[in-house]
Amino acid sequence: MKYWKKIIFASLIFACAMTALGPFFVPVAELDGLVPADEFIEADSKFIEVNDVNIHYKEAGAGETTFILLHGFGGSTFSWREVMDDFSQHGRVIAYDRPAFGLTERPMPEDWAENPYGMKANIELLRGLMDAMEIEKAVLVGNSAGGGVAVAFALEYPERVATLILVDPGVGGGRGPQFPAWALPLMWTPQMRHLGPLLMRDYQETLPNTIQREWYDSTKLTDEIRQEYLKLLKIENWDRAFYELTFAPAYHELRPLLPQLTVPVFIVAGQEDRLIRAFYFEAIATEIPGAQLALIPQCGHVPQEECPNRFMDEALGFLELD
Repeated sequence: MKYWKKIIFASLIFACAMTALGPFFVPVAELDGLVPADEFIEADSKFIEVNDVNIHYKEAGAGETTFILLHGFGGSTFSWREVMDDFSQHGRVIAYDRPAFGLTERPMPEDWAENPYGMKANIELLRGLMDAMEIEKAVLVGNSAGGGVAVAFALEYPERVATLILVDPGVGGGRGPQFPAWALPLMWTPQMRHLGPLLMRDYQETLPNTIQREWYDSTKLTDEIRQEYLKLLKIENWDRAFYELTFAPAYHELRPLLPQLTVPVFIVAGQEDRLIRAFYFEAIATEIPGAQLALIPQCGHVPQEECPNRFMDEALGFLELD
């Protein structure tokens, strides 16, 4: 009996050791050809440190009204290139890269006191950005996941929001069912963070497909536009940042909170959106007090890029700006 007890005990010790140390023996080589984000800085790029993160942004225009543009997953300031000048005719306009995207710094766990990639951190980053730029109140224009950030911010700081313009917004919730909050501590362990980049590298194949699906008229999606978006996969630590973003601390489910919004809301979306269907926008429009909805025909998930003229007509019409 004592012999078997020793075998069982030794087996348990071995299993624990392999669980604790085994992941560190899996090689996670750096991807070839990655470069610092600095290599993609443009002439109109600007940077500001907010909450210990170096934020990349672009700015245009001036005036009493300030528009802050929030890109979706995989996007950047580039997502707003077609409408920056149009918004700037009616006030100050700022577009910035959220953490994990564009040229904004990608902090690693050893660098932060608090995860900068989660929804709560994004809310506080936006507030910090507005404070640093002395913006008391702004029109928030959020596309896709950026719409989720805009909604969450308006719920926590309604006094800082003049209007929400939600562009094909994704406001279904803060944490998908695949990654429940109780499972997150496992994903934050050193072992899983070591393996994390390997889990994210599927984006090298899936991101180009997602970009393709964002557009209804594929002839408008030029190779130049596609390559600008795919620069994301050439920046150092993009895979590690995606891991931290994916498993960032959970946030409240947003959709049940939509009836609590107290600011004017306008939803403008592509009728032919293949990532988030039009019936979803119709549904959430009924859940937000006083919300208005405009669906743009023959347009996909990024109407500010694919159908910029119609998009601006709808947005400025809602804001009653000439």
